[in-house]
Amino acid sequence: MTEGNFVDFVKITISSGNGGKGSVHLRREKFITKGGPDGGDGGRGGNVIFRANSDLWTLYSFKFQKFFKAGHGGDGSKNQSSGKNGKDLYIDVPIGTLIKNSETNKLIFEISEKNKQEIILKGGIGGRGNSHFKTSTRQTPRYAQPGKKGIEMQITLELKLLADVGLVGFPNAGKSTLLSEITSAKPKIADYEFTTLKPNLGIVNFDDYRSFVMADIPGIIEGASDGKGLGHYFLRHIERNSILLYLIPIDSKNLKDEFNILQKELVKFNPELIDKQIIIAFTKCDLLDQELYDEYFNEIEGEFNSKINKVMISSFSKMGISRLKDLLWKKLNS
Repeated sequence: MTEGNFVDFVKITISSGNGGKGSVHLRREKFITKGGPDGGDGGRGGNVIFRANSDLWTLYSFKFQKFFKAGHGGDGSKNQSSGKNGKDLYIDVPIGTLIKNSETNKLIFEISEKNKQEIILKGGIGGRGNSHFKTSTRQTPRYAQPGKKGIEMQITLELKLLADVGLVGFPNAGKSTLLSEITSAKPKIADYEFTTLKPNLGIVNFDDYRSFVMADIPGIIEGASDGKGLGHYFLRHIERNSILLYLIPIDSKNLKDEFNILQKELVKFNPELIDKQIIIAFTKCDLLDQELYDEYFNEIEGEFNSKINKVMISSFSKMGISRLKDLLWKKLNS
């Protein structure tokens, strides 16, 4: 998936269908000159329904279409024939999509499960035909109800990625490089900060058709939880990841401080993130000779919590990549 195709926030306008008009008709046949009212009811307007589609990963399809309308109900006719119901409109979205009212920003519902469907707007009720209004004192009513109009609403679709592993790190920590190394994803890679401006997804394949999904989230900076840098535009994607894989370059000035800043920003954004499974990968370890490698290894073991899994890797030389994949798979299935 290319960066340009990744869309995770859109505003669209939706409308349910109008109900059909009730019929004003009096029964007239060859030998029945005054058969009374027999106008049928109007059909129901179409509903607007959101539906989970596990084949979708982004909201890209909404980039070019902003207006969605359900079908209108048909009008009633003679012989008490009801009008046809309007065609329901199904809108497919990826699993993990939040649907909000654009005016109030209030959450309406969330599409969080496979095959889930939710009606967001019901179509207008069809009007009743004149046959409903016949009474003992009013034998030939010559009026019927108009159909009820549908509802129009502007809504916001907001996607939170459902990846198994989320990559967390400062800009230029090697997240995109790692993703391109262990998946078939081709994120933009360059030598400057904020190369990645939107999340990238990749599938990590194992033997026996086993796999899991990894997401490269744009780099965190200090203050991101308060909206600095790319702020909330990407932090929400981390909430759905089963494992947070912290990437810290081995040539950073202070490895422990860098980890603490990253963790502080995540927990400040959402305190529940402290309960996520964590793995720390120290990147760019191909820069180290054996003596330096041993020195950094001992430093890491001494300074970091022994309960946190740690691995030293290099995407360039593939050092530690197999061990990292095995560790991630083990954690995901523990």
